[in-house]
Amino acid sequence: MSARPNTEAAAQQAENTAPHRAGFACFVGRPNAGKSTLTNALVGQKVAITSNRPQTTRHTVRGIVHRDDAQLILVDTPGLHKPRTLLGERLNDVVRTTWAEVDVIGFCLPADQKLGPGDKFIIKELAGIKKTPKIAIITKTDLVDSKALAEQLLAVSRLGEELGFEWAEIIPVSAVKDQQVGLLADLIAPLLPESPPLYPEGDLTDEPEMVMVAELIREAALEGVRDELPHSIAVVVEEMLPREDRPADKPLLDIHANVYIERPSQKGIIIGPKGKRLKDVGTKSRKHIEALLGTPVFLDLHVKVAKDWQRDPKQLRKLGF
Repeated sequence: MSARPNTEAAAQQAENTAPHRAGFACFVGRPNAGKSTLTNALVGQKVAITSNRPQTTRHTVRGIVHRDDAQLILVDTPGLHKPRTLLGERLNDVVRTTWAEVDVIGFCLPADQKLGPGDKFIIKELAGIKKTPKIAIITKTDLVDSKALAEQLLAVSRLGEELGFEWAEIIPVSAVKDQQVGLLADLIAPLLPESPPLYPEGDLTDEPEMVMVAELIREAALEGVRDELPHSIAVVVEEMLPREDRPADKPLLDIHANVYIERPSQKGIIIGPKGKRLKDVGTKSRKHIEALLGTPVFLDLHVKVAKDWQRDPKQLRKLGF
C-alpha cells in the first residue's frame, strides 16, 4: 500500500518552483474613484497624493509592491473626464497611453455611487483593448452596507455582459479599512508576465523626489480651499539643497518651491489672513516631506500668478505638463 503524499510539502515545492512574475498594472476610473488611496494602501506608503476633490492626480505615479512571487508596478493615472481645458485634454491622453502599455487594468468604481454615463464611457473604451486582462474593483466598500454592495457588484457584472465584456475578476475593497487589499494583489500577480524583478528591493516608486515633494505641497494647498478655489494650483520645486554649514549629525535640507495660481484674485485665498493659510500649508506638507525624505527640512514657499496656465501650452510646459 503506497504512502499518502505529503500535500503540504508538495504545495510548498510547487510554490518554490513557480516562476516569478513582474509587470505593470494601472488603476483607471472616473475622477475621485479611490485610485490613489488604493495605490498607497497596496504599496504601504504614501506615493500618490489623495484628496476628496476630483482630478487631484496629474502625474502617473508608479508605486512598487514587492512580493516573494511577484513585483507589481502600479501606475496611478489621472481620472478620465470630459476635458474643459488643454490640461484636461493632456491628462486624458496620459490615461489612454498608459492603458496601451500595461499588463493589467483595474477599473475602480466607488461602491457608494451608482454607475453613470462616465463609467459606461470608460468601459466602452476598455472593451477596445482586447488582450489586456481587466479587473473590476469596487472601492470604498466601507461607505455602504452589504445590500448596496451586492447591488453594485451585480450592476458591474451586468454592464460588462451588456457590452460583450468579460472581467477577469470583480473584487470589492476598502483601502481605508485595509479590507481585501492583499487579496487584490493576489489576483493581479498571476496575470503579470513571467519576469525577474524590474526594480531593486526597497524601491517604492520611480517618481523623482522633487516631483513627489511638489505633489505633497500641492496636496496640502488643496486641502483647505474647499470650494473657494477651482483646481488651478500647480507647484514647482525650484531647489533642494543640503544646508552647507550644518554638522553631519544635524542635517537640514533647504527646499524652495513656488505655488502657482491662475489669477491675482486667488493669491489672497492661498496666502490667507496675515499669511496664516500659507503657513499651515508649509507646516502640513513639511511633515510629509520629512517622512518621505527621512531628514529635517526648511521649506520656503512663495505664491506666484501664472495667468490661465491650464489653457496656455507654454505655461503647461513650464509647470511640467
